[in-house]
Amino acid sequence: MQNKVQLITYVDRIGCENISDLKSLIQNQFKGLFGGVHLLPFFNPIDGEDAGFDPKNHAQIDPRLGNWNDLKSLSEEVDIMADLIVNHISAESEQFQNYLEKGEKSEFNELILTEDKVFPNGASKEEITKIYRPRPGLPFTKFTLADGAEKNVWTTFTSNQIDIDVTSKKGEEYLDNILQTFEASGVTMIRLDAAGYAIKKAGTSCFMIDETFEFISAITEKARAKGIAVLVEIHSFYQTQIEIAKRVDYVYDFALPVLVLDTLFNKDAGNLKNWLAISPRNVVTVLDTHDGIGIVDVASEDGKPGLIKDDVLSDIVEKMHKNSSGTSRKATGAAASNLDLYQVNSTYFEALGRNEKEYLIARCIQFFVPGVPQVYYVGLLAGENDMALLKETNVGRDINRHFYTLKEIDERIDSYFFQNFKKLIVLRNSHPAFEGIFEVKDTKSNVLHLKWLNGKEWAELFVYLDVMEVEIIYSESSLEQKLTFS
Repeated sequence: MQNKVQLITYVDRIGCENISDLKSLIQNQFKGLFGGVHLLPFFNPIDGEDAGFDPKNHAQIDPRLGNWNDLKSLSEEVDIMADLIVNHISAESEQFQNYLEKGEKSEFNELILTEDKVFPNGASKEEITKIYRPRPGLPFTKFTLADGAEKNVWTTFTSNQIDIDVTSKKGEEYLDNILQTFEASGVTMIRLDAAGYAIKKAGTSCFMIDETFEFISAITEKARAKGIAVLVEIHSFYQTQIEIAKRVDYVYDFALPVLVLDTLFNKDAGNLKNWLAISPRNVVTVLDTHDGIGIVDVASEDGKPGLIKDDVLSDIVEKMHKNSSGTSRKATGAAASNLDLYQVNSTYFEALGRNEKEYLIARCIQFFVPGVPQVYYVGLLAGENDMALLKETNVGRDINRHFYTLKEIDERIDSYFFQNFKKLIVLRNSHPAFEGIFEVKDTKSNVLHLKWLNGKEWAELFVYLDVMEVEIIYSESSLEQKLTFS
């Protein structure tokens, strides 16, 4: 992965009808802005129950978006990251439909993970209670097979997302086939989606257990052998994230979004500085994603303190809801059909009360902390909460998944905000200091001073929280220059 700003987007929600249109957008309106693009699920179909994260066929591009040759063509313009959805397939997939028809005689019987494969003698109430869940209710859905038999099938997320047995021969073949397809089509990086849930073992939480780490390590080795780097997506206690980072190429810095909000809301960079002293360096940094703003990543766990005190964290969540005029509350938790109750669903711009100045400061912080910065397409355009889409789907995360028209995009890139953001992106992509050594300078908690030094080249960020002002200075031909925003 290039140490340049990365874009994360759906193909069909950013003013494009297909992959070829996206290539044109990258070459023109967004020329020179991104070192890589993470294409959110483009598999068949893109409009399933979970916006492509429940593929009927993970090895086929939705024909409405194009084909693998189109993706290969895009990869010649920009690095491509794709999702390897390791935990589940669609209930409408050929594999699961064959299983429903033939049961244990199905060639895909060992691929489909059922309750009795993990609990052959049945699961006790205590064992069920131990299982970590991203949503309320049991982790199983009862299906009736063609012969009338009933089976409890693992469905960690929704009843349309059928968990697979990744430890079985069929499970390995399934994932290997996707990796081979990616390799042939120019994909140079994968994100392991829902990897934390991939291994189920009786008597455990079935989330990030020792065997899960082993699985992640094994699939990382396979990908690396094909020239594909691995990013692991895990929302969890911060110490778990530190451990995962030691075993893979990249992890997300999911603690950063809330720590930046904490810094700006409370005019105190203390918690952020503490995190930067211990955080992994092989990270992809984000402020927003296609999911919500994660809370679990900074919260306490089982009596162990988190990165932010629980009472302060509660106030931050309330501040986000207030800043969005309550719209985020309508999309969060039990208020809508949410898969994860531990996130706040809102655009980051709305979480900051649509304050362009503070939003730009937040991006300055993201771009100056260690890691490769990734920008979500809605965040790129300082998007607002899409209440119409939320009302239409009642899916909480859709509040931050707007379908932009090309006209909307052209209007936003002509705005003062985007022109300022563009300056920041260009500096982050081009200045050699960001290949050097990072330092958090010792200051009062109401001042954040971050510095990068690479030989004689340097770049520094000053955030004066009391007055909410930002200053960026950097070297150019041995002279000091200042990045100014209009």
